[in-house]
Amino acid sequence: MEAAETAGTGRESIGDWAKCSADPHYRDAVVDLLGALAYGELSAFERLAEDAKLAPSLADKAALAEMASAEFHHYRLLRDRLAAVDADPEQSMRPFVEPLDSFHRMTAPADWLEGLVKAFVGDAIAADFYREVAVRLDDDTRDLVLGVMADTGHAQFAVAKVRSAIDREPRVGGRLALWGRRLMGEALSQAQRVVAERDALSNLLIGGAEVRGFDLVEVGKMFNRITEAHTKRMAALGLAS
Repeated sequence: MEAAETAGTGRESIGDWAKCSADPHYRDAVVDLLGALAYGELSAFERLAEDAKLAPSLADKAALAEMASAEFHHYRLLRDRLAAVDADPEQSMRPFVEPLDSFHRMTAPADWLEGLVKAFVGDAIAADFYREVAVRLDDDTRDLVLGVMADTGHAQFAVAKVRSAIDREPRVGGRLALWGRRLMGEALSQAQRVVAERDALSNLLIGGAEVRGFDLVEVGKMFNRITEAHTKRMAALGLAS
């Protein structure tokens, strides 16, 4: 009988968590991945709550608050999963605090529109990366990662608001296009830094932990796909990438 394929990906399943976690290197890689995701979701919650202060209307403020609530729910799912696999959530997140906080310090939005572009573009780059990794994970971890990467409403909300602003004042498009390029550069730089510093995670990305068919050439292709997706999102906002 042929091995089952990962649903929706065409890739062969490597098994469930019980089977795959018997490899301590694989377990370490997944704990790193979930720790990075968990702190990313917690940071997204904090950022959206802060950005709500810049909202020009009560309706916009409420919309961001609702998105922030969804991000916190995702954080709780990841925190609970880490605890369920006997990993300390705080310890698992700690290695990713400085690089993620550094990214947010360097990309603090100056106004409401920059905050919207960051929420849309920055979160989407991270989501693309995690979805790429997800197809190489055990079935249980993959389902969790894909679930917490689901859109919380950023996309439709941000596109509508940014396009409307550009229609009213076309010159803001140039400034926001530059901002989008800066976000892309900083996000990729921080992602590469995290992978380089976390051996278990980097081994997962280049084919360790029984993950089949993923080598350095595939890593390059993966980042190309992420870049192409970024270009399409910028176009959806009405901005040049």
